[in-house]
Amino acid sequence: MSKVTCDMAMSLDGFVAGPNQSLENPLGEGAKECLHRWMFEEPERHTAVLEGITAAGAFIMGRNMFGPGRGAWDLDWSGWWGEEPPYHAPVFVLTRHPREPLTMKGGTTFFFVTDGIEAAMARAREAAGDSDVAVAGGAETVNQYLAAGLIDELRLHIAPVILGGGERLLDNLGSITLEPVGDPSGTSLVAHLTYRVIR
Repeated sequence: MSKVTCDMAMSLDGFVAGPNQSLENPLGEGAKECLHRWMFEEPERHTAVLEGITAAGAFIMGRNMFGPGRGAWDLDWSGWWGEEPPYHAPVFVLTRHPREPLTMKGGTTFFFVTDGIEAAMARAREAAGDSDVAVAGGAETVNQYLAAGLIDELRLHIAPVILGGGERLLDNLGSITLEPVGDPSGTSLVAHLTYRVIR
């Protein structure tokens, strides 16, 4: 049976992006240099994890993860990833501002959803069919889905760093139960932990 997953790289103090995010610094101060080093410096040691991050049949993300704007769309903006984003599947972007779907190279199409997290999940499940749906981020979006009980499996990739501020995961969720799945793995740059979210 398909499930809803979420992969998040985070610091030891719970931040998935540093402070002062901007167009020039989309992950905020300090985050780019430390949270994702394992992906780029030793990808061969994390092949299965990296493949799992993009294995879903559909994805959901918040507007902040798609781009830096908050108001009306800059229609020239097509995401942080260039002409061929890594998703290769439908991506449903939560926003308050309507926009026509955006089709990119490699099979990624961004759909812009204005009627909330449940509507985005319903559309993503339909698009994914028998495959998993992944909530890709950012922190606020993941926290909303966790609080609503809509994520089945949370996969954390914890870098041994302290950011001290920024966008915090697992914030203001109330009481949720996380059950460990399998054994932790990793290297000196990251610890991979998987949890089943118990409703």
